[in-house]
Amino acid sequence: MTRKSEVPSAYYGEPRKFDPTFRGPVHKRGCTDVLCCVLFVIVILGYIALGTVAWIHGDPRKVIYPTDSRGQFCGQKGTPNAKKVILFYFNILKCASPAVMINLQCPTTQMCVSKCPDRFATYTDMQLLYRFNKSHWEYYKQFCKPGFNNPKKPVAQVLRDEDCPSMIVPSRPFLQRCFPDFTTRNGTLTIANKTAFKDALDTARSVTELRDAANGITGILEAKEVGMKIVEDYASSWYWIVIGLFIALVISLIFILLLRFTAGILLWFIIIAVILLVAYGIWHCYWEFAYLRETPGADVTISDIGFQTDLHIYLQLSQTWLVFMVILCLTELSIVLMLVFLRKRVRIAIALLKEGSKAISYIMSSLFYPIITFVLLDICISYWAMTALFLASSGNAVYKVTSLHPNCKYTNLTCNPENFIRTNITKHCPGAQCLFAFYGGESLYHRYIFILQLCNLLVFFWLVNFTIALGQCTIAGAFASYYWAKRKPADIPPCPVFSSFARALRYHTGSLAFGSLILAVIQIIRVFLEYLDHKLKGAHNVLAHFLLCCLKCCFWCLDRFIRFINRNAYIMIAIYGKNFCTSAREAFFLLMRNVVRVAVLDKVTDFLLFLGKLLVSGSVGVIAFLLFTRKIPIIQEEVPVLNYYCVPLLTVIFGSYLIAHSFFSVYAMCVDTLFLCFCEDLERNDGTPAKPFLMSPGLKRILGRAEQSPRKTRGSYSPNLMRMS
Repeated sequence: MTRKSEVPSAYYGEPRKFDPTFRGPVHKRGCTDVLCCVLFVIVILGYIALGTVAWIHGDPRKVIYPTDSRGQFCGQKGTPNAKKVILFYFNILKCASPAVMINLQCPTTQMCVSKCPDRFATYTDMQLLYRFNKSHWEYYKQFCKPGFNNPKKPVAQVLRDEDCPSMIVPSRPFLQRCFPDFTTRNGTLTIANKTAFKDALDTARSVTELRDAANGITGILEAKEVGMKIVEDYASSWYWIVIGLFIALVISLIFILLLRFTAGILLWFIIIAVILLVAYGIWHCYWEFAYLRETPGADVTISDIGFQTDLHIYLQLSQTWLVFMVILCLTELSIVLMLVFLRKRVRIAIALLKEGSKAISYIMSSLFYPIITFVLLDICISYWAMTALFLASSGNAVYKVTSLHPNCKYTNLTCNPENFIRTNITKHCPGAQCLFAFYGGESLYHRYIFILQLCNLLVFFWLVNFTIALGQCTIAGAFASYYWAKRKPADIPPCPVFSSFARALRYHTGSLAFGSLILAVIQIIRVFLEYLDHKLKGAHNVLAHFLLCCLKCCFWCLDRFIRFINRNAYIMIAIYGKNFCTSAREAFFLLMRNVVRVAVLDKVTDFLLFLGKLLVSGSVGVIAFLLFTRKIPIIQEEVPVLNYYCVPLLTVIFGSYLIAHSFFSVYAMCVDTLFLCFCEDLERNDGTPAKPFLMSPGLKRILGRAEQSPRKTRGSYSPNLMRMS
């Protein structure tokens, strides 16, 4: 009689029947989900075509190099600007105009130069000094338009045609652009010890005006500044980053090998080490917080300073370390509470991991399969990034009319710089210019760049999920062959990983692509919701924000659920070779017939493996922190000085976690496969000589199922009534 708290097994499908011919992964199988396989191949071919078209139309130089008013790159080899790597603004005061934010271009002539000016001078001063010393003109004309060599031309005409800048100020190169060289003396902003000056029209100007104009450009380029500093840090510290990732690789491999022989001791060591590591982080954050709390000026809140490109500023605030300390305290409390309430299940999970270690010892080649996954993911990421870059840099130079005259009706209209002087625009809008605005175009291809970028992202998600699915199905097939082998290791087929990989790729590409596509669609919807959330940040519609948060939460839960279903469906595909929908349904019903074990045992093993990943990444992170902050005396002088030491530090921590995840994911997939096979074994067999269990004696002890004698197995058997120790 079934307990009231349990759902009859028939509600979730009939249990598996005994089959004396079943010996693990089915060898005679056919292709599944053929239509999805064909669609997947067509999409890959289309993706290759998209990359080819983007490569033909795109030009990454448009992103790397600054562009002058004629649409030419500064510093590009093989061009007249090869040695002119810096962009110079004729009148940087115009860069405070709102047109800067509209077109991302300053409405003044821009020219590539080899060096920035190092003195104050106006075109009027140059003309007055020309008759006495022509060297002044030789210096000044290098900042004029190429080919202009008429110092006697009236000033008004020169400024009207912008043949030369009206003035030059001491500047320095910054992000390959000339910006005024500001200095602060006694709290006053100056340039070459000046706080005020006059332009060519004898108009009084202040240094503050220059600063505001420069901020109009630097505000746009701020993100690029951070990016360039990050690239510089990577260039200086890549050697140490590689060493840190290699250490993570060695530690992960040592953990995997030690789990085979000392799983119990090692897993308890991982638990205690993670608790101590988080405790050390709490102590360090408290020490920094207590020190900065007594430091003048360190009590400023993060919201008061806003976004800063210099990330060191945040580490000098006591509130930053307080936030870190609170996060670590909550993490420590969560880990301790889980261990207290699940201590019995932790012991069972450790025993299950021991059994997984034994399976891995028979199939050691499974530890090296993550390398294949890593290579395939690298290919997917590299191809997506290059395609996105070439798509973003597609198109020809687009020129637009720029005018500071408020009543000019031609402002922001496209124009042709070659015949702009002969048009009527200059008559109606005196001082208007035809300047480079951006790269794009009006063709059908350029109109749909955004849609093509979305397609690029969707296919990228699909390929990444397919690569992960292929790895899960391959590992599952290998360990299923271990479980269902009667005599271990004699009955384990040779090269089980390669055989499983070949089966998955030959017969089930369509099924794996089907499951991956479902996950990719959900992920692209989540990206779209994040985009909407970013766009609505400035709005004050509470209802819209509430609905958006609900949608984001729902799709996050759906994403996690589909991942769980797909993972178990791939295990069933590896064993029985059925299509995706059938395998997903059978896996779900099997798990629901054993829902108690799934809830309290399978997820505990995931938690223990997660602690192992935290220990590897955390220990390597501590070493990297001491290294990049130059606190290791032995190699202190060899470590480079970085702009943001947190950038290579986070790279090492994240990379170490991925490396540990790739190794521990084999364990996780092994445990999941053994768990599903164990549940099927209980349904197929009853432990009698006629229907013996294929589980190992150790696995029986782990999950509390001793062999039953014929006398004990009379009557009907329901796996739902079985209790675990």
